[in-house]
Amino acid sequence: MSKTLNIFFVGDIVGQPGLELALNLVPNYMKKYNVDLLIINGENVTEGKGIAEDHAKKLFELGAHVITTGNHVWDRWDSRKVLGADRRILRPLNYPRENGGNGFIVVDLGEKGKAGVLNIQGRVYMQAIDDPFKTADWAIAKIHTETKVIFVDFHADASAEKMAMGWYLDGKVTGVIGTHTHTPTADGRILPRGTAFQSDVGMTGPYDSVLGMKKEQAIKRLLTATPHKYEVASHDVRLCGVYVQADVESGRALKMESIVFPAFG
Repeated sequence: MSKTLNIFFVGDIVGQPGLELALNLVPNYMKKYNVDLLIINGENVTEGKGIAEDHAKKLFELGAHVITTGNHVWDRWDSRKVLGADRRILRPLNYPRENGGNGFIVVDLGEKGKAGVLNIQGRVYMQAIDDPFKTADWAIAKIHTETKVIFVDFHADASAEKMAMGWYLDGKVTGVIGTHTHTPTADGRILPRGTAFQSDVGMTGPYDSVLGMKKEQAIKRLLTATPHKYEVASHDVRLCGVYVQADVESGRALKMESIVFPAFG
């Protein structure tokens, strides 16, 4: 019987409400799925923008093997120090190399083997950075020298770009899970060549909000077309995540389950 590896990915944690819920609920999912590899997107964990050292420490103490991020990690200046201090905290690989931080990592899980985690960012409606498709190809070739199990956090705005990346990497990686738009999509599935895919995992944070921020400020920004300070909301907090079981030898996804807790409706 071939070896399997259980991966649990927690969607973008937004502020203290999202962090507190993750601290409470993630241990339950770790037990439920017998998780071998825990990945958490922490780009918004500190006051809704970026990641501070103490919050990164809490996520690692929770059991995270890798913390991924995205474009908002740069909104908090001290996030740069955090990125440079620990290779397990990733930023999208396709930013210019002059930026500090690491874009992918291979994690040694002992008798379970090794697993790669890659963080890349889209370009549609976002910063004009390097090509995420070619960047992914380069990183995957590197990671494949050590393991076939590769999980990709694709931090992107446009659903079409995320879907294109899923199909492009189908059969090359274990999973391509979208982040950034903070709204869970209902298209989670395993693609024909064995890659688990979902356009967006959704956020772990307050849904009585506009993407985790207080509704009033977000609406004023749209009504006035001028900046208004965002503040993290506090109500209707939910955890979003994805469980993927991988075949270690082939890297193919065998099972996938999308989680929203509490469920909507």
